Amino acid sequence: MKDHRKVERLPKAMLAASWAIALGAIAPMLDSTMVNIALDTLIKDFNTTLAILQWSVTGYVLALAIAVPISGWLMNQFNGKRIFIGAVIAFGLLSFLIGFSWNVYSFIILRLLQGFSAGIITTLMMTLLVKTAGQENLGRVMAIVSTPMILGPILGPVLGGFIVQGASWHWIFFINIFIVLIAVPLMLKFIPPFEPFNKQSKLDVFGILTLALMSIALIYGITKAADEASFNNKQTILWLSIGIILIVVYVSYNKIRKNQTVLPLSLFKHKTYLAASSGLFLANIAIMGPMLILPLFFITIHQFTPSQAALALMPQGIGMLVTRPLIGKLIDKIGAKYVVLVSLAIALIGSIPLVFITANTSMVWIVILLFIRGTSFGGINLPLMSDAYTGLSSKQLPEAGVGITIIENLGASFGTALIATSVATMMQGLQPTLIAELKSYQAGFLISAVVLVLIFIPSVFLTNKRKAVTGDS
Repeated sequence: MKDHRKVERLPKAMLAASWAIALGAIAPMLDSTMVNIALDTLIKDFNTTLAILQWSVTGYVLALAIAVPISGWLMNQFNGKRIFIGAVIAFGLLSFLIGFSWNVYSFIILRLLQGFSAGIITTLMMTLLVKTAGQENLGRVMAIVSTPMILGPILGPVLGGFIVQGASWHWIFFINIFIVLIAVPLMLKFIPPFEPFNKQSKLDVFGILTLALMSIALIYGITKAADEASFNNKQTILWLSIGIILIVVYVSYNKIRKNQTVLPLSLFKHKTYLAASSGLFLANIAIMGPMLILPLFFITIHQFTPSQAALALMPQGIGMLVTRPLIGKLIDKIGAKYVVLVSLAIALIGSIPLVFITANTSMVWIVILLFIRGTSFGGINLPLMSDAYTGLSSKQLPEAGVGITIIENLGASFGTALIATSVATMMQGLQPTLIAELKSYQAGFLISAVVLVLIFIPSVFLTNKRKAVTGDS
């Protein structure tokens, strides 16, 4: 039967709260993409090496991973609004201090602390959003609050390039202070207080430590694979082995504790949570992996400057922004399943031609393909993120947020390492020519396309609201 439901307008208070939450997350999202642009300048200013300075990037990611399981406990015990705003203020203060770093070691230590505050912000952002919106409005509200995730990759590299060229690297961090000064009063005014989700829950020290160390081991091992351009190196094998052992330890511990842990594995018995988390892991590989090689493609093949390469990527981000509101409405109206399936088809239309791209391919066609890819990304990520929380109780939200954030972090790290390794391996096996470089990039784009196809499998198990409405009628 025909679905006559109308999607009601979102309450103003809900929209205001959602925008305030999104604003609080903008600084970490911009910061993480701007810093990479300034690495060469930082090496010269601190008179250091890339190997040492790289710890400011790797350490940031690892500290973020440590914060994720701790965030779940904080939400259970304290007012979520205060924790979120406190983390945003801490991020701003640390940005101020980083701008005055006196040597590379103070820079790295302060970046570690900043990564920890960013981990709390990103984990709380999603959970507080679900609590604010309710599951029936989650798609549209998710489309709003995920704006920082788009603005980071779009504006971060471009803004970072202009700041480094026009001012100095210090302003990459000082700019966060202005964002925080604008965000905090709005957050205080519009975000409602959030009572502790489950104050009876005890601090799961062993579970938090195990998950944090597992994330560190796996992400660091994957990072070393990207650095060495191979998964077959001693450090990667060692750290991935430690990570796998810790997974086994946590599974056993969770069974002994009968799911009374910081991340109860019983969550994965929910069909939609398992499907959504699996899809998000694959989506982060397919989407984040090419983010690494696309700028390199423009720089090496088209001889673009870093700033020009960042501008060339903007059509992809614009495509993401254009379709965001429509996707949110469709998720709330028909459910995640068909939104993801159609978006995957569109993503493949924009991705498969990149496998055959050459040095002579017109920039007009490349811009069109990137725009098509961008329009599809929101239709993949947003429904998967919103469906992960479908059918869960309020008490399960912090734990669900912890699980999703860990999975997304691992997927993004693995995707970057996998594609970087495949490109480097192809280049090593071929003569150093333009054709060889092209074949290497084509191999990276092929991996992304194959992983997009794999996402079809978990997608068929996502929510189908049209079916539910037909059944009710």
